[in-house]
Formats: sequence, C-alpha cells, structure tokens
Amino acid sequence: MVTDLEESLRKTLKEVFGYSQFRGNQEAIIKNILKGQNTFVIMPTGAGKSMCYQLPAVISEGTAIVISPLIALMKNQVDQLNALGITAYFLNSTLSKSEINRVKRETLNGEVKLLYVAPESLTKEENVDFLRNAKISFVAVDEAHCISEWGHDFRPEYRRIKSILEQLGDPPIIALTATATPKVRQDIMKNLKMEVADVYLSSFHRKNLFYEVQPKVNSKKQLIKFVNHHRGQCGIVYCLSRKKVEEIAQLLQVNGVKALPYHAGMEAGIREKNQDAFLNEDADVVVATIAFGMGIDKPDVRFVVHYDAPKSIEGYYQETGRAGRDSLDSHCLMLYSPKDLDKLEKFNKDKTVTERENAKLLLQEVAYYATSSVDRHRQLLHYFGEYLEDDFDFCDNTKNDRKTYEARDFLILALQAAQQTEERFDINHLVDVLRGVKNDYVKSYHHDELEVFGKAKEQSDHFLHSLIRQAMIYRYFEKDIENITTLKITGKGREYLQKPTLVTFTKDHDYTKYQLEEDEDGGNNVPTKTQYFDEALLELLKGLRKKISKQKSLPPYVIFQESSLEEMCTTYPCSQEELAQINGVGMGKVMKFGRPFIDLITKYVEENEIVTASDVVVKSAVNKSKTKIFIIQQIDRKVDLEDIAEAKDISYDELLDEIENICFSGTKLNLDYYIEHILDEDRQDEIYDYFMNAETDSVEEALEELGEEEYSEDDIRLMRIKFMSEVAL
Repeated sequence: MVTDLEESLRKTLKEVFGYSQFRGNQEAIIKNILKGQNTFVIMPTGAGKSMCYQLPAVISEGTAIVISPLIALMKNQVDQLNALGITAYFLNSTLSKSEINRVKRETLNGEVKLLYVAPESLTKEENVDFLRNAKISFVAVDEAHCISEWGHDFRPEYRRIKSILEQLGDPPIIALTATATPKVRQDIMKNLKMEVADVYLSSFHRKNLFYEVQPKVNSKKQLIKFVNHHRGQCGIVYCLSRKKVEEIAQLLQVNGVKALPYHAGMEAGIREKNQDAFLNEDADVVVATIAFGMGIDKPDVRFVVHYDAPKSIEGYYQETGRAGRDSLDSHCLMLYSPKDLDKLEKFNKDKTVTERENAKLLLQEVAYYATSSVDRHRQLLHYFGEYLEDDFDFCDNTKNDRKTYEARDFLILALQAAQQTEERFDINHLVDVLRGVKNDYVKSYHHDELEVFGKAKEQSDHFLHSLIRQAMIYRYFEKDIENITTLKITGKGREYLQKPTLVTFTKDHDYTKYQLEEDEDGGNNVPTKTQYFDEALLELLKGLRKKISKQKSLPPYVIFQESSLEEMCTTYPCSQEELAQINGVGMGKVMKFGRPFIDLITKYVEENEIVTASDVVVKSAVNKSKTKIFIIQQIDRKVDLEDIAEAKDISYDELLDEIENICFSGTKLNLDYYIEHILDEDRQDEIYDYFMNAETDSVEEALEELGEEEYSEDDIRLMRIKFMSEVAL
C-alpha cells in the first residue's frame, strides 16, 4: 500500500526532477530526513547523493543548508536547481556585497529552498548571526570525509561544523560522502556527534568501470594512443600540477583532440567557460587538477586518465567515479611512477607530523594498488570495507596473465607471526619478525625469541608485504578500526590455521624492469622493457634479427637489444627518424641495420591498420641534460672517469650508469684511453670475444662465465660500452 508520503515523494521526483523512480536507498534516506532523524549516507559518486537532500529540501518548510567544499560544485548544483524552478543560492567569497544581501534577504523571507555554504563562510560571525534568524529545515554536510584527519582531503574548518550548528539550534544533519573507509566513517560520526544516526551504506562496486594501470614509461605517447582509441568520446585527464595541465592540454590539441585545461590558477571566467564547454559537448576532454569534477553531473564521461598518480585511493575512487555515470562501460587508466608519489610526499613536508604520517599511509595504499596483480575491483572494495567473493574480471590484472605461486606455507607463517605477537602490530613489524630482523623495536618486545622469528628470512621484504596484503583482501587478516595500522586475524584466518589448504596468490608487477620517467620536463622517457607490446610483431622482428645476425656473424643483441625490439612493438617506427628515437638505437645503428626492420614494420602496420608513432605529435623541449653533454665532452677530452664523477658530484657507479645510458641511446663513446690503464690487451680481448659470442649482454652472466675473481663488474661494464660502441653503433 502506497502511503500519502510515498505518493508525495514520487510525485515531486517526477514533476520537479523528471525521474520515474528512486535509485538504491534514496527513498529510505529521504524519509529518514523528513522524520527529523540524523542520517549518514555513504554512496558512490554518480549514485545520486544530491537527490537525497535536494528532494526533502523542496518539500520541507524552511531552507536546507548545504555545506560544500568547492565553489564549482555549488555553482553547478545551483544552476541545475534554478533550471528546475527551485530557488537555490550559494553563499561564498565570489559574491559581491549586494548579492550577499539579496541572498540573506530572500532566505529570511522563506523563499530559498537550498542555500549552499562553504565551510569557511559558515564560520564567519556575521553569517552565524544571519542563520540564527533563518528557518532551517536541516543541514546537509556534503563531502563529509573532509572532517576526518584519516581521510584523503582533511579540512580543519570542517571540524568546527558541529559547534556552529549547535549555535543554530542543532538542526537535523545528513552527512554524505562517496569515499569513506570504516575508520573515516567512525571519525565523521564522532565529530558530528551522530553516533546514533541511521546509516545508509551503498555498495562501492562500480561494475561498469574497467580499471587499468600502466607503468609511466613514455607518458605522452601512452596518453595520445589511449585518447585516440577513444576518439570523439568524453574524458577527463587528471594531472598533478597546473603547469602539467596546460602542457598536456596543448599536447592533446596539437594531436587534434578538442581538449581544454582547468585548474585553480586560471581566471574564474575562463575556468567556468571551459567547464561549460565540456558539459555542453563543445570539448571532448578536460585536462585538470583534482579540483575539477566535484559534483559535475555529466553522465557520458567514457574515460578518466590519471596522468600522474593520485594522492589516495579515496581520491582515485572519487575521480574515476566521474566516468560512466550512465552505467555504460567506461575506462579508467592510471599512468604510475613511484616518482609521482615522491613528489606528493614532498608536498606534505609543511604539514603537522600526524598529517604527514597519515598522508604517507594513503600514498602507500596507492603504491600497493598500482603494483598489485590482484583483481582491482576486489582491491578497491576491500579498501572501503566491502568483500568480493570472486574476481570480477573487468580490469587489466584479470585480463592479462599473472604469475602465481602456492602460498600455503607462507600464509601459515604470516598468521602465526600475528598470533605469536598477540595481534598488536602492523604489517611492517610482522615482516621484520618473519625475516628475522633484529632491530631495537623487535628486541624490545623479545620477538626475536619467538618460534616464528626468521622463518621466512630467505624471502624479500616486498614479497612478504605483498603476501600479507593479499591475505587481507582475501579476509585472513583485517585492520583494527581503532588503530588502522594494527592487523587482527579474522575467523577465516583462525580456521585456516586449524585446517590449512592449498591457496594460490599472485606475484606483484615488477616495475623495476622499467626505466620510468625522470621529471616533468621530459628527459629520456622511454621504456627499457614493457609488457604493452605487440607480441605478434615481436616474433617477426626477432626472426628478422636472427637472420641478419647470422648473415653478419654477430650476436643478435648487437643488431638490436630485445628491449629496443619491444619498444618498436609499441610505437611502430616506419621511418629512419622514428626508428632513431627508439631506446638503444640512434641514427648510426639505423643506417647500419635499420632498413629491413623499417620495411617489415611498415608492411605489418599497413596489413593490420595500426595507428603509428607518426600519428602522435609530441611537443617537448630538447633534452637539456647538461650532465650528459658534460660527460661526452670530458670523454672526448680523455679525462679520467674518477675526475668526471668528482666534477659532477656523483659516484663512480652513477657515472657508469650515465655513460651506459648515453651509449645505449646511440652515441658512440671511445673509452680506450681509460680502459688501457686498468686492463691489459689480453684481458680486453677475452671480454671482447665473450660479448662477440654471447647470447646476451648481461653483466651478471659475463661475470659468471669469465670469473668474478678475474674481473670486476666495472671491468665488464666498461668493456661492454667499448664493444657496443665499436660493433653496434
């Protein structure tokens, strides 16, 4: 039986908002607010949070106060409400004195249904005095996670909200957030004194979003290739800095993409114009800092790219949630480099110790998400306290092959370590105990005397961290909600200790195989190895290389190293100039070996209708590495390598790294003047002959073959540079 209230709600929903039915928990939440009950709503972005307070505001007597952190969100929602014939205003720093007076006057007259207020504006004494005289129906605290210091976007002014509301007669509160872990939820409710509030928790599972992470190896080309694949579709590209936003927007524009920048440093009018252009489909892509998109209700965003790593999983979840609000499949790509996280950590240096530690924990979660090979839907749901029984199979990890291992024995050890340390410690401590690390902290608790101490000493720190984190996702461990770094054994974990069975875990992605980008200004941003290559083409190129190596009586790697072939299979170079851009090639090698490879790739591209590197216009500054230029000049002048290293204030080992990069990028170097002082002719010949007949240029294999007692690693590296310069370049 439909009650009068239900009939009224559905009538308002249809006549005012144009919808035929409520979504999810919306109706129950609205009824709860109308009863004057404090209400806590955790609902994913795009699931209809705003309706939960907009509709009850329309049918309630008085004005609903909506506390919102962003001006862009306020304006967007106020414009939408006004278009529906609902009187709504915002009160923030962008208004003139006369506009502020008008808003206050109409509110006091009972004409305003929703008044959006920034938390900073709410705390001003003149606004508190004004609101004391207004008839307030209820207060909506949007983006409520900003209250919690454990959240990803903590704002101190949010902590004052409850004390202000108490001055306004303590009206009912609806707190709303899309991204709250169990710890953050607890903190929000405690701060707003909503411990007895009714909680409405929707699933965090965004089934229509395909999640993908790629190592950030050649980001501009990676981005252009991705956007071209989604040509004509709407998307958002998030960048870390305003400078990068401008640069990437220009990059997309010169590649024929209708893209516009958006960041807080732009003039308000231009920023607003660009936002409207995106909403009105006059632009396909917005390149933005994370300030863009808060509350923007554009249903057909088909992709979201994080060009730089996000600050937190909460932020990532919220930002990717701006894709696919129409429930159609959408793609979320993160380009990941640990160096992005290093930059973000530096940004936190001026924060308090507690804030720095919390921010560091959030960044560690991002790093684990990026490198883990576990189903990404499972990872995200676990982070927000939700469990997925089986892989959802809609992400890069489940679509690609993963390396697995039998984890039973390791899992037992991890559970025993937690059990024997009385479930009072974090993952780092458990790993130290398992690896047998006798630091002061371990010894202070006498954990070096435990039976499990050192039982996994042969395993790496990274392996054990990954093991325990997977065990958390699969519910063998859980975080203590009062102390989120402390791990507890679950009921499932205790049962497993009693009756262990075979269990398969997956190995993390090994990003140490990649030469990741060095800085924002470019540099030699090319991969040394990547899994994102055309395997069919790679087999053809390997066959051609083998054929040429036999013809010329040279080892195959001298023609082109495998990492160079793999890069050819991502960029498809079809000219000498394009081939010369491949890492480890250079124009000299192009002239020597390149023509048959160019011909093969060109034919392959034509037959398979592939978009090639020539379709990507990358506007980048000339490599300004003064260090590289200095090294080349000093070697030409036959300066001792130790003196070069001292002049640049780097170690000898770092200098060899630089010299190898220069050589493998195609620049011929003559180190004879230096090598002759450390190796006699016979020893040089022995190493030279080894590389001429070896299957690989691996230094480790060369040392094993030639003898570590006879030669040092530096000897091998120097001779490899000599060999490659003379034979390959």
